[in-house]
Amino acid sequence: MELNHLNMTANKISRRKALGNTIKGSMAAMAGFGFTSIIPKDVPKNSATKKEQLPMRISLNTSTLLHYEIAVDKQIDMVANAGFDGVELWMRNIKTFLDAGGSTEQLNEQLQNRNLLLENIIGFSKWCSDNPEERKAALDQLAEEMTITAELGGAFIAAPVQGISSLDRTKYDEYAERFKAILELGDETGVTPVLELWGMGALNKVADCAQIVIASGHPKATMLLDFYHIHRGGNDWDTLDCLNGKRLPVIHMNDYPESPSWDKLTDADRVLPGEGVCPFDKILPKLFEAGFRGGLSVELFNKGYWDTMDAETLLRKSYETTVQVVQKSLAGKQ
Repeated sequence: MELNHLNMTANKISRRKALGNTIKGSMAAMAGFGFTSIIPKDVPKNSATKKEQLPMRISLNTSTLLHYEIAVDKQIDMVANAGFDGVELWMRNIKTFLDAGGSTEQLNEQLQNRNLLLENIIGFSKWCSDNPEERKAALDQLAEEMTITAELGGAFIAAPVQGISSLDRTKYDEYAERFKAILELGDETGVTPVLELWGMGALNKVADCAQIVIASGHPKATMLLDFYHIHRGGNDWDTLDCLNGKRLPVIHMNDYPESPSWDKLTDADRVLPGEGVCPFDKILPKLFEAGFRGGLSVELFNKGYWDTMDAETLLRKSYETTVQVVQKSLAGKQ
């Protein structure tokens, strides 16, 4: 889904000083994806307390609510009412709210009052394009969207690979430099872009994600995984725990059916956790042992659910099925 770039008026969000166009040279040695954690030691004010019996947060990506066309402030209340610990909001919904006269301060306060962690923001930009002009426009877009994210109290924004239709594996270093450029923009704004895996997109292999993340040489570089997309990209579950789970702030939570085959699946085929064949009893313990303690954020685009459930029912089922899967898969682990 493509996100239109909307101009924000000065009375809707506070503006930071214009960001410099020159990208700073990194002075840090390559941190390596496998060694250190980028999760802040100081818990943000609006962080939700993890449920006592669960070692991972249960959160919701508001893609699950796209069909219902609910305003972002109402989404926050509904997600909190359903029991979730955190939420991923879509930038396009936030901009619609701001254009209608709302403010980032209002949403920030609402997130804190409802004790919801803003796990991540979902946005789309062509930061990885082969076209230098498209990359420049993407940096301008991300500067604005990172500023909005920071004002909401968020620390992460999704960075799926857009602007190229397929990955050229002879250009890893170039892709890493492009990723590094937006990471350094994140240093200026306080919001880290997270390289996102898409099973049907140009970046569909976990190994390619890791290659670009490590080659960026940036200490905050990390990736955004998704159980459906890992399967849809033809990846193997057996080596997932080679990654340092401490570096993963959030993972998209969903399931997939046994058929069609992995290479024929579409976004609409995603199902609630536990309703498909994803081997969570194998994967979640691996991630736990690898150090993952972040958010499992339910992300669905299932038209069958949208046609047969109201938003409240889908939220309730999303929360309950996810809790059940995590409890069963991680029994005895804290």
